[in-house]
Amino acid sequence: MGFKHLINTKKILSLLAVFMLLGTSMLFAQGTETAGAAASPAADAVKDNGLATAGYYILLFLIACFIVGIVGKILRVFDLTQQIQGRNPINWNNIMGVLCLVFLIAGAYGAYWEFTVHGSMILPGAASEHGVKIDEMFWTTTVLTMIVFVVTQILLFTFLFRYRYNAKRRGHFLPHNNTIEKVWTIAPAIVLTILVIFGFFTWQKITDSTNTKGDINIDITGHQFAWELRYTGRDGLLGKTDYKLVSGVNKLGIDFKDKNSYDDLQADTMVIPVRKSIRLNIHAQDVIHSVYMPHFRVQLNAVPGLPTFFKFKPTITTAEMRTKLDKPTFEYEILCNKICGGSHYNMKKIVRVVTEAEYQAWIAQQKPYLTDAVKKDLKFAVTEKKEVQPNRLALNN
Repeated sequence: MGFKHLINTKKILSLLAVFMLLGTSMLFAQGTETAGAAASPAADAVKDNGLATAGYYILLFLIACFIVGIVGKILRVFDLTQQIQGRNPINWNNIMGVLCLVFLIAGAYGAYWEFTVHGSMILPGAASEHGVKIDEMFWTTTVLTMIVFVVTQILLFTFLFRYRYNAKRRGHFLPHNNTIEKVWTIAPAIVLTILVIFGFFTWQKITDSTNTKGDINIDITGHQFAWELRYTGRDGLLGKTDYKLVSGVNKLGIDFKDKNSYDDLQADTMVIPVRKSIRLNIHAQDVIHSVYMPHFRVQLNAVPGLPTFFKFKPTITTAEMRTKLDKPTFEYEILCNKICGGSHYNMKKIVRVVTEAEYQAWIAQQKPYLTDAVKKDLKFAVTEKKEVQPNRLALNN
């Protein structure tokens, strides 16, 4: 029986050797193609290199699977040989128990590595009023879940080692225990309920649309691949928009029949006063985008045909943040957090938080959307409409 398994193992080893030889040939061929494509366009070279890299890792994975299978077969043959010779076979229960401890230690190091390496890539310090509360929620949830994670993993793997199978030990089964059931059902339910309620009231405060007194309304519209900004004029109101009115000069489709739109202002940079409530009215013209301002903990999708809004209050000016970080060139940014096309990475806008006096001086210098080019375009549209109407009447007569 053991001899038969040895023959099978030799067959598998032979197949593995053939497979590795074929895989090496494939990699060599792909490498040659990639090298030959050096004179080709950059896109083709990158594509070939990507395929070669993917094929390489797939091959490594398959080889690893074969090696694990062969090692298992060899150990099985050794185990059967030990039994035939009347010796004690491999105690797999002890081996698996030790491996559980090894896995626990390796997992603990992996978690430590995640916190030290990836933990340094977390969001920057919050620069908005609600951002501090969101960070508190995040760290509260993280600490609670990490405590549960550490305790449960230690118990899981130490129990697997401590209570590994032993023929000399009898197992005691506990089919039901009301106290334990109550503890592990009620305790998590209470903790999760508190977290959900805390999050609900925080989000409700952010999205409160009843208290608009003192809000600075700013329209932000996303399209491939830029953000467009629109501020209110002296009346403090934004005019209506209509996608049917979008044109080369009226890129937001502002409806100038609405008198509130006459003094609407355009801007290339979002400038906002510190410690003032900012309401972003979010729109999209083509595909789904996402307004993302990491320092202010602002993120909300911009969906075509579905206007949304986000309210926040900045607490640290750009100048203060530059001093705090010791970075004279620091700027807040608006980014797009939805992959919206080939130039998605270009969807950036500078955000500058200033004092109230600086904001008032800046807003006074901004130009209205109702420019001479827009006025000319509107007059042309009105004239064209008047000319088309008599022609239609003539055709009817």
